Amino acid sequence: MTDAERVRRLARDLVADHPPAQTEADVFLGAQFDRGLAWVHFDVGHGGLGLPPSVQQVVDDELSAAGAPSAHARNPIGHGMAAPTVHDWGTPEQRRRFLRPLFTGEEIWCQLFSEPGAGSDLAGLATSAERDGDVWVVDGQKVWTTLGHAATWGLLVARTDPHAEKHKGLTYFVADMRASGVEVQPLRQMTGDAEFNSVYFTDVRIRDGNRLGDIGDGWRVALTTLMNERVSHAGTVTERGGGVIGAAVGVSLDSGDRTPRRDRLMQLWAEAECNRLTNQRAAAHRGVGTPGPEGSIGKLVLAELQQRVYEHCIDALGAEGMLYSDYDEPTHTYLFSDDVQRSFLRSRANSIEGGTSEVMRNILGERVLGLPGD
Repeated sequence: MTDAERVRRLARDLVADHPPAQTEADVFLGAQFDRGLAWVHFDVGHGGLGLPPSVQQVVDDELSAAGAPSAHARNPIGHGMAAPTVHDWGTPEQRRRFLRPLFTGEEIWCQLFSEPGAGSDLAGLATSAERDGDVWVVDGQKVWTTLGHAATWGLLVARTDPHAEKHKGLTYFVADMRASGVEVQPLRQMTGDAEFNSVYFTDVRIRDGNRLGDIGDGWRVALTTLMNERVSHAGTVTERGGGVIGAAVGVSLDSGDRTPRRDRLMQLWAEAECNRLTNQRAAAHRGVGTPGPEGSIGKLVLAELQQRVYEHCIDALGAEGMLYSDYDEPTHTYLFSDDVQRSFLRSRANSIEGGTSEVMRNILGERVLGLPGD
């Protein structure tokens, strides 16, 4: 029996034992985790089966066809960024504590990297962590923290040695977002939502047991998160027949789209399919080590592709594309919407979040093409 046949049988048994339409989402996802179908390339006992990451697509296709809940949609930062970081750098105890409730969506995660004064230079961050026995005392501010208002845990990089070179003085922690001294302030967007926030740390105490990696090794741990973030961003809307490109097909058919627009739609679909396949290759590399440049390629292409796809959708809607539902929703716990007009506005952030397109081009120029640094 091949790996693909094995996981297909496991996925079908899961659906038979826990029919998605009759099972609470967290119960279904818990059963999926326990059977090693959460991330098949993770270790046995931690949501995986120790199989090649490419086999995950078989699981995802089977469960999607059965109408199963999506762990990524329920907890996108936790699923796409926190999980691989905890798996790769966490102790066995940390894996047991964090991975299952992360996958079920019982504990939402956020990413505490960006700062007001650091821009795109993560190594220039100023948030400090000073050791006090078995705890670290954290002070500083993070910004653009997506889902910070809903999160139980946050991926935090802080400066633990102000005298070391900036890349070497960082340490990586899992921060309790409900701890005393953590203040979350929403930042409202032009969509009317406030999905990201400013987060202030004032004498916040974090146990040393919540540290990922060695003291001073936070930069290497953060690179794992960042590269998986780019792979995660790259694969969110280019699924075969689904995601944003699927929504564009639906809008085009509903509007009786004319031939020139259909030609444009096919061009966009072809780009989306190329990006989907590139993302599959990046996921395969991620499973055997640190993700390669495909993650940055996929993220860069996706950011600009998604904007063009939604521009096509608004054009196809005609006058209806100028209408907007409301601005009454100040905060929420999801990042994806079926509202095309809302998604069009939201897509403007795609070329900024998760590493700006300018940063992605610098990375590819320097690390792939061998061009001199700026």
